Amino acid sequence: MSRSVTSSAQAPFQNQIRRFRRSWPESTMYPRQSIPSNTLSFDETWLKIKEIVEAFLYRRGVSRVQWQDLFFYVHNYACWTDHGGEDLRFHLQEMLQKYVKGCEKNIAYSDEGRLLDAYIAEWTNFSIVYNYLPMPFHSTESSVNQPGRPETKAKSVVKTAMLKCWRDNIFAKREPSIRKAALNLVESERLGEAINGELIVGVQESYVALFEEDDNPLETYECYFECNYIDQSANFYAQRAAAVMDENGVQTYMRYAEEKLNDEKQRCQRYLHSQTVPKLMRKLVDVLVVRFQEQLYAEFRTLIVNNHLDKMKQLFRLINQTDNGVNVLLDIIHEHIKSDGIKDMLENASTIVSDAEKYVEKLLAMFERFTRVISDAFEDDPRFLTTRDKAFQEVVNDTSIFKLELVGSRPRARGSVESRCPELLANFCDMMLRKSSVAKKLSCEEIEEKLNSVLRVLKYVQNRDVFMRCHKHHLTRRLILENSADQEKEEWMVGRLREYGMPADHIGKLQKMLQDIEINKDMNSDFKRSLGSNNNKVMSDTINIKILNSGAWDRNADEKGIVTLPREIEEMIPEVDHFYREKHSGRKLQWCPHLSHATITFGTVYGQYDLDVTTFQMAVLFCWNERADEKISLASLKLATEIPEVELNKTLLSLVAFPKSKQQILLCDCQSLNAKDFTESTNFWINTEFAIIKGNKPQKHGRMNIIGRLPLTMEQLNRKEHDEIITLRELRTQEAIVKIMKTRKNMTSAQLETELVEILKSLFLPSKRLVKEQIEWLIEHSYIRRKDDQINVFEYVS
Repeated sequence: MSRSVTSSAQAPFQNQIRRFRRSWPESTMYPRQSIPSNTLSFDETWLKIKEIVEAFLYRRGVSRVQWQDLFFYVHNYACWTDHGGEDLRFHLQEMLQKYVKGCEKNIAYSDEGRLLDAYIAEWTNFSIVYNYLPMPFHSTESSVNQPGRPETKAKSVVKTAMLKCWRDNIFAKREPSIRKAALNLVESERLGEAINGELIVGVQESYVALFEEDDNPLETYECYFECNYIDQSANFYAQRAAAVMDENGVQTYMRYAEEKLNDEKQRCQRYLHSQTVPKLMRKLVDVLVVRFQEQLYAEFRTLIVNNHLDKMKQLFRLINQTDNGVNVLLDIIHEHIKSDGIKDMLENASTIVSDAEKYVEKLLAMFERFTRVISDAFEDDPRFLTTRDKAFQEVVNDTSIFKLELVGSRPRARGSVESRCPELLANFCDMMLRKSSVAKKLSCEEIEEKLNSVLRVLKYVQNRDVFMRCHKHHLTRRLILENSADQEKEEWMVGRLREYGMPADHIGKLQKMLQDIEINKDMNSDFKRSLGSNNNKVMSDTINIKILNSGAWDRNADEKGIVTLPREIEEMIPEVDHFYREKHSGRKLQWCPHLSHATITFGTVYGQYDLDVTTFQMAVLFCWNERADEKISLASLKLATEIPEVELNKTLLSLVAFPKSKQQILLCDCQSLNAKDFTESTNFWINTEFAIIKGNKPQKHGRMNIIGRLPLTMEQLNRKEHDEIITLRELRTQEAIVKIMKTRKNMTSAQLETELVEILKSLFLPSKRLVKEQIEWLIEHSYIRRKDDQINVFEYVS
């Protein structure tokens, strides 16, 4: 190593020299072989080789024939002369030393400003030399003249010697100056000056190529050139970034930082080794982004409130290059979606609480708005999509605006407050699937699109069991009242619910309900033919029966209503029972009056009108058939109809205060039209001047449906329905706990709760109180037990 090399760079290059010495093969003696008579002496051979090599080194031109001769001379002498290869390599080394020293003089004569140009010019020529010249001298290091030895792929001794010669005579002496000149050139380009980038590329290539025969060819490049390049780049921007931020503000700085990061990445890709790019970018991100994260986070909050999507996208691209900076953005976007969504709902609470359509439209518009933000500003990044889902789920299940309180009748069935969202979603689906004024304005495709949107929202609802129960209740109404807009659409909806992961037992019941309606079409045809053959043609044309599966329709024996029916209908019930028993043995029919309905003709002084009524309404109105002009008391109506008092009061209210009719069917002497104010002495009578009003004129004929406001279930069943929901949740929770414990054998309370939520989340989200109660119940009934030494660990009892 020359003494001119600085102390900081001396040790690595001395190591390279020692490695080179170790790599040179020692002399080996082989038996002399007969030399062909035309073999030249060494001096004669070397003169011919030297002439061609000098022409190649000094670029005087070498013809193809000369180049082939060089291969021949070297191979011939190396193979047929003892130690011929060593002799040739020795003399070649002397020639290379002379050539490299000449290159070093050319570089040394250049002034400081031209040093890099001179070095790269000489290096470019030398790179051709060391890539091609070892080829003809391969024979000097081959084992062709060593019989019995296998060929091994080894490093080129000649090439290694050539690279070492350049390192010792030029690179070791000039490396600091070359590095400084190259880095200055890079800085000049950053300042806007035009430079020759090939010079920097040449320097980088020389750092790597000079050590390519080493075990770690990039070690010197990384320690000297790459490290200094990265540090210089960081220092350059550290001095300028703060000034840009202070003088121009955050938004201008974002544009500046992104522009400089892109520039430096492209510059590094042009000039440096590919492995340098990620190292440089990590350092520059620390300088240009991490140092200013707090300002960027504060600006992000402003941008998201003002919906500046382009700026948010730019800020996200910057923060996304940091290690954990995106987590803060996720927290900010989560809080914004949650607070903005709940605020939007509260502002429109007066409208959406009572209007399922407006509620669903508001939810869908909100979801689309948040989705558009994630798409446009964050390029549908999965992390932000997940955050959107979590925040939107909190909005959907929030109870700030309206809540559903499940309160059971049993002492231990304490209620829980939940969002009414699933109930309103079910109401909206009902609006789309029945013959409503809203559905009539929409095409089939538009209805499907809206229902799909509802199902997308349903994915975020925690108490989906409430949705399924409400949806089933609405389906029951549509099928019983024959108010479904399209049977195929009903089947399509059931299929979509299955695809969205609704419980299989619920889906099975919905399918069975639809099948019952189809089966009843054929059964009604057979029943009418049976009545016709019994000379009962009139009734066969007026009655329509529905035989329903009690399991699928969730109908129990205690739902049986007591009501006095018109004689014509009373006589038909045994006919239905007889007809069904002839077709099916071992089955029991139970008539459900609260699910039945009728169309009756009501005559007044203005004309005759068809009224769609419930069984209870029909029973009440038929009380005036024989005494049309009389006033009948509540006590008499109760006696005549046998309808329970609660249901009777509700039925009478629907006839004296039907909101969709300008004139009421019945009149009464009770000043307050409230079912609770009716007493046994309250009198009711027929409104003989009743008429259907259109355009402020009474019509002579018309049809009116007064069923709509009346629920199809008995009043006392409301609490029972809540009891069923609570009971079902308890049973599902018990079942899941036993299933988990049977598999795990023992678990901590926290682990059990985590797995329990994972199993039940598709149906409902169990509360901690519910989990605790069911664990205690299972312990009490010896399904599980607590460990003696660890009270929070449970064991399965086999």
